[in-house]
Amino acid sequence: MPIRNRFAELHPDITAWRRDFHAHPELLYDTHRTSGIVAEKLRSFGCDEVVEGLGRTGVVGLIHGKNGPGAKTIGLRADMDALPIFEATGAAHASTTPGKMHACGHDGHTAMLLGAAQYLAETRQFEGTVAVIFQPAEEGGAGADAMVQDGLIDQFGITEIYGMHNSPVVPQGEFAIRPGPFYAACDSFTIKVQGKGGHAARPNNTVDTTLVGSAIVMALQSIVSRNADPQQPLVVSVTSFRTETDAYNVIPEHVELRGTLRSFDEGLRQTALQRIRDIARLTAESYGAMATVIGDEIPYPSMANHVLETDHCVAAARAVAGEAQVNPDAPRVTGGEDFAYMLQACAGAYIQIGNGPSAGLHHPEYDFNDEIIPLGCSYWVTLAEQRLAG
Repeated sequence: MPIRNRFAELHPDITAWRRDFHAHPELLYDTHRTSGIVAEKLRSFGCDEVVEGLGRTGVVGLIHGKNGPGAKTIGLRADMDALPIFEATGAAHASTTPGKMHACGHDGHTAMLLGAAQYLAETRQFEGTVAVIFQPAEEGGAGADAMVQDGLIDQFGITEIYGMHNSPVVPQGEFAIRPGPFYAACDSFTIKVQGKGGHAARPNNTVDTTLVGSAIVMALQSIVSRNADPQQPLVVSVTSFRTETDAYNVIPEHVELRGTLRSFDEGLRQTALQRIRDIARLTAESYGAMATVIGDEIPYPSMANHVLETDHCVAAARAVAGEAQVNPDAPRVTGGEDFAYMLQACAGAYIQIGNGPSAGLHHPEYDFNDEIIPLGCSYWVTLAEQRLAG
């Protein structure tokens, strides 16, 4: 069951939808235009029910099979939000909003799931119900958790849930997946250092926060090298070092560090978070300063695929792309993914579709590859039909 011929016909339309979304990016929960277009199209396709406002701006469309709702419902999820990045693609469909762009392919994810929804509503060659889920705020807002908290799983009786993301490191025409932990838990932290400011010519009269902050940055790297099992992936990155002055001759009173922790093992995650707090406090004290660590308000847990549902994804991907084009033991990804919340609430799995060589995700020159649209749509349809076979 290769790529469906219908998607060759729909390809220009789906591409146009994708490029329209790309030209009009929206951040976090402010996806009102995108959500409105999604809901309008789902109704025009003949979805049996369209629910808006789940998880603030999320949209869910229900498509019943040939014999009605049935006893089983599977969920297919796409994310809709963009990123606060200035686009540098030079594409004709580039962002019309400076400082916002679809640098992660969510425009393509939304368009592919819309294409699949149109096909499923036309054909209905399955038993039960498909819930197509369009989620806001994946990029740091935990929109998946918001939709779950609003009753996504229970309200629609979803028994299995699936997600898909494009990957520039996976060749075009291929899929990649793995059972168990696939994407990392992602915790952000802020370290506020307070010392004693003063004149750069008289550092002996100060408690130099830039020196303290630098020492903390260096000491944090010992967490990976000396506190983590070498067999367990762990990444600690300090990505921002801010002072309250840009003057050449002023030692600042305060310094702020920001960074992220990425992990797959929950025990190691908690150990590393505690070490960040201890290292910051004790290092600062050794210099006569003070340090306070503020944790992330919305930490993403590790996204772990369920074993059986991973097998279902592999079967559908192989049916569409061929056995050799599906990697069932893909490497772990140290990026975060809030689909983790949905997989904590319901059995399911998350797969990567190859975008082919391109700029990396979250890069100002990244763009979604429209040539993979028929493959992605066919995967969604095949997965739905296989999981809801009569």
